[in-house]
Amino acid sequence: MKAAEFYATQSSISDPGEFARLFDDLPDDIPSLCKIVQGLILHYIWAERYGVKLSGDPLEDHKLRCVSRQLARIMQLDDSPLAVARPPERRLVGNCRDFSVLLAAILRHKGIPTRARCGFATYFIPRHFEDHWVCQCWNAKKERWVMVDAQLDELQRNTIYLKFDASDIPEGLFLPAGDCWSMCRAGNAAPELFGIADFHGMWYIGANLIRDLLSLNKLELTYFDIWGLMPEFKQKVFSPEYLETMDGIAASTRGVDPSQSRVRTIYENEPGLRPPPGWKPCDKE
Repeated sequence: MKAAEFYATQSSISDPGEFARLFDDLPDDIPSLCKIVQGLILHYIWAERYGVKLSGDPLEDHKLRCVSRQLARIMQLDDSPLAVARPPERRLVGNCRDFSVLLAAILRHKGIPTRARCGFATYFIPRHFEDHWVCQCWNAKKERWVMVDAQLDELQRNTIYLKFDASDIPEGLFLPAGDCWSMCRAGNAAPELFGIADFHGMWYIGANLIRDLLSLNKLELTYFDIWGLMPEFKQKVFSPEYLETMDGIAASTRGVDPSQSRVRTIYENEPGLRPPPGWKPCDKE
């Protein structure tokens, strides 16, 4: 299957299921769709800036994983059409991955090749590579993949003094995890600069590398999905064999347009990428 055909169809995770009809009347242009997604999801780290004090598990909604389950939660909180922005306190609470996957679901519904990418952004904190997800969609007019940050609404853009169009991120400002792994392995960047909060280093880059490889295979995981080749929490020592395997995965996922056939071959031939027995994508956690 050609990459365009592969990424133009839903994954088991992005499939809206019975809620597909909610996408039918949504606009086609990326900035409008980003604004709609921003009106449906509240990033848990930014919640207080919107006047929302979260209680309990702030990532309970994120653990729903599948778009169909998250849409059910969105409509439970407020059954208005999706184009109607919810007050912050009535939004699904999630993170950057959820903004990216929901946008991917909408665009795939419209037949537009789209994939979520896991890596690190340079535009949140100076001289730091922040753990982040963005969305890549195929722009037929420009004949190229376009990086889109669906999370950054006006409040967030103003807070971080964003100087570029978040619906077409300039090359180099968001780096897929494979690029970051290779940079650090070559000694061109310090692993401790990559991560979020107290979580950083090669183990974290490695986990995001696996998430990106799996997302390129349309298995868009949450941060609670940890298995196989993903490094252990704060792991510091890696075997030469493990590093060689991860170097190969990084080489196959680097850049804006990795080979879909190559990442598929790696997924099919590396047992450490397979979900554990009994894992079902639309089961909570």
